Order: sequence, then structure tokens, then C-alpha cells
Amino acid sequence: MLTFLIFILVIGVLVLVHEAGHFFVAKWAGMKVEEFGFGFPPRLWGWKKGETTYSINWIPFGGFVKILGESHEAANDPRSFSSKPASKRMAVIVAGVLMNVLLAYVLLVPVSLIGSRVLLDEKHLDPEARNLQINILQVAPNSPAAEIGWQPGDRFIAVRVENAITPITSVQQLQTIINSNLGKNIFVTLERAGKTMTVPVVPRLNPPAGEGPLGIQLGLTGEIKYSWQEAPIEAAKATYWITTQTGLAFYGLIKQLVLNQELAGELSGPIAIAQYTGQAARLGLVRLLEFMALISVNLAILNILPFPALDGGRLLLIIIEKLKGSPVSPKVENSLNAIGFVLLILLMIYVTTKDVIKIFNF
Repeated sequence: MLTFLIFILVIGVLVLVHEAGHFFVAKWAGMKVEEFGFGFPPRLWGWKKGETTYSINWIPFGGFVKILGESHEAANDPRSFSSKPASKRMAVIVAGVLMNVLLAYVLLVPVSLIGSRVLLDEKHLDPEARNLQINILQVAPNSPAAEIGWQPGDRFIAVRVENAITPITSVQQLQTIINSNLGKNIFVTLERAGKTMTVPVVPRLNPPAGEGPLGIQLGLTGEIKYSWQEAPIEAAKATYWITTQTGLAFYGLIKQLVLNQELAGELSGPIAIAQYTGQAARLGLVRLLEFMALISVNLAILNILPFPALDGGRLLLIIIEKLKGSPVSPKVENSLNAIGFVLLILLMIYVTTKDVIKIFNF
């Protein structure tokens, strides 16, 4: 229940910030905002202030800002969306995306001040790094590590082989111990969210390619924090890096879909994201803020894709309008948006089903 509440809170913040971008720029552009909604209808509760209705709706995974004239109605009303110049309409559409990127930056500033855990190079250690740890970075499905519940972020403390206990101080040391005991029962002590646990595990003799005996990816990590003068600059660098890497990841997904007619196995739905949110929250405030920044950037990149029903699709139609010198037919635009919305719902059902299958091992 706590994970669900944290997830709803995180999604709420991301959606409200995104829609606030549309809302305030629409107001600035002189448009009439009829409704600002959190979640999707049916409506649970609403109140009206001025000319705008503020609503909370039953389906919590999203939100919307309803502007007069978005569907080309009231075209002659000077305060309608469709009556405004293309530049102002584009500004309203792009504002939500930019707000999500800005939110990521705002979240990463305190992370830089408090100190975040980063991956280090064992051969060229950053002298500023503190509290060095050997952590799990990734766990392969159906591996020995996955079967006993190991998670990304778990810290290695020690390994016991028979009666000899060895404190873990480097990735190479741990890999040597594991590779020297293939097929044997060893006891590993891990730390997670301040709690230690010792569990037996048997490294595989013949693991699948690229997985290793336990099915984990390891890394040396350390905490690095910056002064109040440096933190805004480092947060900007981190936001840029996350945004570019996320963009490249989306490009890879789309390329795979077009060339291979299949979606990548790593694509996650609301259930998996809720799980990751809970894991991040258990690891502390810094990890939760970092995770929120990552999801906020993902939301920005997803929305700017030139796909019907998304902000990027609406932006593309305005660009086409400018190129051809006349608006796209309202009938065509509404049809494209309806088709896009249906496809997005089907995608949501698909990834949610995959999440359920993965959780319950159907």
C-alpha cells in the first residue's frame, strides 16, 4: 500500500507539472482554459474558479488541460486555441515537455547538494568519492540472483566459503571468489536499505552468454556531493546527460519496432514503474529524487514523439499546417488522434500484461 501511495504521489507531481506548463502558457497566450484535470474521466471531484474547472478523476495515470477550440470548435472566438497564431499554439504544446525537463533539473539540484551515488572506475578513482561500495547494478531474469530476491542497489559486505569469511573490497575480488566456487554453495552477506542479510547461493557452471555465474552486473560506487555553487551546474550536466541518453533509448526502441516489428523486453508499464518507485523510496530520498527526475525526462521525451494523441503529434500537425499554408482538416486530425489514443491504450494493456506475467511467473 505504501508503494502504491508513493507511486501515485510521484505520478501526481510529474503530471501536474507537465499540465501546469500547458495551463500557464495557454493563459499567457490569451486562451480560455476550460478544465485542468488530474487523471482521466470519469470525474471524481471538481470545483470551478473563474472560468476554469479543476477536477480530480478516477483514472490516476495522466492528466489534461482542456482549452477552448482545441478540436477546432469556436474558431471565431479570439480566445480559442485554433484562432491563435501557430507560434503561440506551438508554445502551449511544447511547454509541458519543457516543464518536465525543468522539473528533472530542480530535483537533481538537491541531489547534487546532498550527495548522489555514482558508478566509479576502479582504475581511476575520483578523489571526491566517499563511502565506496560494491553494488549490484543489474539482475538478469531467472538467474540465481533473481531467484533469491537480489535487487539493483544491494551492497556486498562479505562472502563466506566453508568457514572462511572474506570482506568484499573490490569488484575483481568478488568475481574471483565467485568464479573459484562454481557449482558450490557459498554464503553472501548483503546490505539493503540499512539492513543486512546473509543468503546461500550457488554460482552456475554454465551460465547464459553475458550473464555470469550469478546473473548480476557489479560496479564500484561512491557518494559525490557538491558545494552550493557547483550543484546547479552539475545538476544541469546530469539533466542534459539523462535527456540525451533517454532520447537515444527511445530511438533504439522505435528502430527495433520498425525493423523487427517487436518491442524491446525492457519496456515497462505502470505496475513495473510502481515497483521501481517503491524500490527507490526504500533506498532513501536521494534515490527517489533521482528516479523521479528520470521518469520526468522519460515523460518529456515520450510526449514529444510525433505520434497522434501525444504533444509531438499535435506539434507535427501545426508544422504541416505552416508548410502547406492551411490547417489540416479537423476531421483528419480528430481521426488521427482517436487512432493514436486507441493504440496508446493497447500499448498500455500490452506492457501491463507483461508486468503481471513477469511478477507472477505465468
